Amino acid sequence: MAQYLAVHPENPQVRLIRRAAEIVQSGGVIAYPTDSCYALGCRIGDKEAAQRMRAIRGLPEGHHLTLVCGSLAQVAQYARVDDRHFRTMKRVTPGSYVFILAATKEVPRRVQHPRRKTIGVRLPDHQVVKALLDELREPLLSSTLLLEGDDYPLNDADEIRARLDHRIDLVLDAGPCGLEPSTVVDLTSDVPLVVRRGKGPTTGLGWIEAD
Repeated sequence: MAQYLAVHPENPQVRLIRRAAEIVQSGGVIAYPTDSCYALGCRIGDKEAAQRMRAIRGLPEGHHLTLVCGSLAQVAQYARVDDRHFRTMKRVTPGSYVFILAATKEVPRRVQHPRRKTIGVRLPDHQVVKALLDELREPLLSSTLLLEGDDYPLNDADEIRARLDHRIDLVLDAGPCGLEPSTVVDLTSDVPLVVRRGKGPTTGLGWIEAD
């Protein structure tokens, strides 16, 4: 049965954030809020937890997972970031964007895209996940909490608990946070390529849209 912690969305209680971090560090899969919608998360190095997360989502092995990071410096530990990438990300982060970049050796191969050897990275603008990342001192391996057959991500903590009570270890409830997923931008080409339009705005940035 999943634990349930109700946290303040702007000033999350330290003891509750510490408890959430303990659950992640002990191999748990959690549901947590972001600046776009709720997500599933676990430790980057926990193979079993990552497999559980993929199973909950019904994701194939080739589907990109995302590393939710606390800073651009942390991003650079796990993704290959040149000056052009840095400038692109700095303009819009923290915010509702996932950037696809080549993975470094710090990223387990099972987490990378199997053919492209890439990883998605994200720096969300939400106080709860920022506090959790500060406590963890490492990224969260994550995926949008969109279940098979649903048209929209889950956004109500009670519904998340009812539907996933025996499949996850924690619901971190900070109230509704939205139904629109993040914008996904591929930075592996010469010009940033928007492969999924989401909450993060893209106009006026010089990015191109995928066909």
